[in-house]
Amino acid sequence: MSPYALGNDLPLWSVLPFVALLLAIALVPLRWPHFWESHRNKGLVSAALGLPVALLIASHDASLLLHTCREYVAFIALLGALFVISGGIVLRGDLRATPAVNTTFLAVGALLANVIGTTGASMLLIRPLLQTNVPERRHVMHIPIFFIFVVSNTAGLLTPLGDPPLFLGFLRGVPFFWTLRLLPQWMLTTSVLLALFYLVDRRALRSEAADEVARDLATLEPLTLAGRINALYLLGVVGIVLASPGLPDGPVADLGPIVAMMLMAVLSLATTPRALREENHFGFGPIVEVAVLFAGIFATMIPALEILRARGGEFGVTEPWQFFWLSGGLSSFLDNAPTYLTFTSLAQSLGPGGSPAIHLDGGPVSESLLAAIACGSVFMGANSYIGNGPNFMVKAIAEEQGVPMPSFFGYMAWSCTILIPIFLIVTLVFFR
Repeated sequence: MSPYALGNDLPLWSVLPFVALLLAIALVPLRWPHFWESHRNKGLVSAALGLPVALLIASHDASLLLHTCREYVAFIALLGALFVISGGIVLRGDLRATPAVNTTFLAVGALLANVIGTTGASMLLIRPLLQTNVPERRHVMHIPIFFIFVVSNTAGLLTPLGDPPLFLGFLRGVPFFWTLRLLPQWMLTTSVLLALFYLVDRRALRSEAADEVARDLATLEPLTLAGRINALYLLGVVGIVLASPGLPDGPVADLGPIVAMMLMAVLSLATTPRALREENHFGFGPIVEVAVLFAGIFATMIPALEILRARGGEFGVTEPWQFFWLSGGLSSFLDNAPTYLTFTSLAQSLGPGGSPAIHLDGGPVSESLLAAIACGSVFMGANSYIGNGPNFMVKAIAEEQGVPMPSFFGYMAWSCTILIPIFLIVTLVFFR
């Protein structure tokens, strides 16, 4: 079958389950939160929308469905391995609650996010950061907000390990080190956010009472790292991902990296003391949620990807700035991984256009458009609580520690005020 034949044959209504699932992920938790707490209910919604599409695709091109299944398993294996391994690392301590220390936490998280993912870095650093500032300081709501901006979202741009959409791009053929070309965009966004955070935190510190500052000085505790053996397993996962493109075609290439990453996770579970995971409040709930929802997402997004790949040029979206804002706008409220793939397929339909291109599954894509899609999908997941998985996790942990967090729209007031001007600058500098 021609690579574009299926996209020409599929009816437009075949995209509706994909749209319905993304809307369910975005809206059901807000309207029926008790129903959405159950992973079984999430699985039922995912299966109800995903299975009919999977059967439809199998009737047209069974090999495409099989290829999508392999991508899904590899995707979950990587996320699961990083989640399990990072859950065995505990960072303890209570440093001085100063703007310099807090900014350093965010800067370290910005680097770590590209090694252990935005979720791993968020779960590793948010508790010690809050412990450093609470209860000695009262004006701290801005700290987890900026943490979400930087560590949970914009930081994970430089490697496929950093954020799920980039790993999906890697599975589709984007070279592992290609995302390092996005270092200028990463540097601009990260440095501006860190500078703004330092200024906001310094102003907040001036509002603290003298006795609270004195109490902060009296409760210092050096940082210590427990569960350090997990660093070896993290390096193992990185090595597996780097080596996987060089494997010969066949079962070894398909299953070898998946089995190896699962082995790293099993070793982490076997060699990490249970007390460390309990201290981290580690549980499998978040990764189970990701697994059941993404099973439906991977199935339902096939028609959308194929239709966009075949007919995307009809939609009039051709410029990098359009891809940056459209992929980012959807990533603000829907999951950024399928958003990335959807707009990558749209960019493929346009061809390279005479500019440098990367050859992915399904055809070449212009590097300038791919850069815009990657930045929009990763950066703008910070625009709302539902833009990226770690956002709600950080919010819940902050509230658990006694930090009052803003409402859904209150958070968006922060993000629109701080992030949108930064993204406008990024557009003018890189994507005009």
